[in-house]
Amino acid sequence: MRRLIIIACLSLFVGTAVAQPYQIVIKGGHVIDPKNNINELMDVAIQDGKIARVAKTIDAAGARQVVDAKGMYITPGLIDMHGHVFFGTQPDHYLSDGLTAIMPDGFTFRVGVTTIVDAGGAGWKSFPTFKENIIDNSQTRVLSFLNIVGEGMRGGVYEQNLNDMDARMAAAVARSNKEHIVGFKVAHFNGPEWTPVDNAVEAGNLAKMPVIVDFGGNNPPLSIEELFMKHLRPGDIFTHTFGELDTRQPIVDPATKQLKPFVWDAQKRGIVFDVGYGGISFSYSQAIPAIKAGFYPTTISTDIHAGSFNNAMKDQLSVMSKFLQMGMDLELVVNASTWKPAQVIQRTELGHLTEGAIADVAILNMRKGNFGFFDYRGHKETGTQKFECEMTIKGGRIVYDLNGIANPVVLPR
Repeated sequence: MRRLIIIACLSLFVGTAVAQPYQIVIKGGHVIDPKNNINELMDVAIQDGKIARVAKTIDAAGARQVVDAKGMYITPGLIDMHGHVFFGTQPDHYLSDGLTAIMPDGFTFRVGVTTIVDAGGAGWKSFPTFKENIIDNSQTRVLSFLNIVGEGMRGGVYEQNLNDMDARMAAAVARSNKEHIVGFKVAHFNGPEWTPVDNAVEAGNLAKMPVIVDFGGNNPPLSIEELFMKHLRPGDIFTHTFGELDTRQPIVDPATKQLKPFVWDAQKRGIVFDVGYGGISFSYSQAIPAIKAGFYPTTISTDIHAGSFNNAMKDQLSVMSKFLQMGMDLELVVNASTWKPAQVIQRTELGHLTEGAIADVAILNMRKGNFGFFDYRGHKETGTQKFECEMTIKGGRIVYDLNGIANPVVLPR
């Protein structure tokens, strides 16, 4: 009996001795976590790649790293729901294993993005290459909207080939790769046919996934009202919401500057309105009247590629700053870049700071000064604040630290 008591005591001692303090404690920041309705000063503790605790005060004694976030915002890791990261070296492949796409890790962590969804670069034929070359070799969490075109977003005649828009093959590949594929993409089709949209929706029904539509390209333009009300389903996504191009109907009437009434109906129906800023897919002539009318995007995204990140778009934080400047509430801006996209792509394990959740965190500074925000047409708006990323934590590991606010500073490997 005495021996059993000694063994039990030793076991208790050993268990206590190996207990580890928090790996990271973030102190003094203003937490904005829309899923959990948190918008106040809080500390955040991280352990074993998970959010361990969110509370008013957390004892940081013994923590491996303590992060001083005083005066900064702590948000879930940002989700860029529309990017182009199927980078490759194939000539004339555009955004599918081509040179116009970008490598994700160079453009994500430095702006607080921990998850990016490639929007249609890969089709069912090219997805294995995308997975092997990009998904499996990126620190960033890379997901995919699979193009309804089997060849993916190769540009030119490839994206006009109705015979390569195979709903069943696309759905089969998506079902086999649920860890990485979150839906289907329609893009760049020029013509009066509804086949691309309808085939993508068929694939979405088969795989139980949403569809994202880069709509237009015909002259006269196809009806976006018909798109919203007759072809798309609740939960499907209309991207480039604030674009104004001759070949596509806009949401704001250019003559009256009024939001078209059926857009409200579509929003109520459950159509997701995504920014998808891009190179020429955002115009203040659409965004300002819409925001003034109280119409806000469901999700904020970049449509980042080699033609947009050095143009008016810049990056996720720049786009978020523009909507803040136009009058969108700070919490709504964060929600549209975190919890909302997580819901839209059906990855609700992401986009929030619930205890036990994956520890993806962005720590953002709000810079004060005089800043200019412009669109591709040269229309300029001015503002006095914009977001800047101080730190990004992916899966419980600091992957970006702008000014060394972690103590001790440990370089990521």
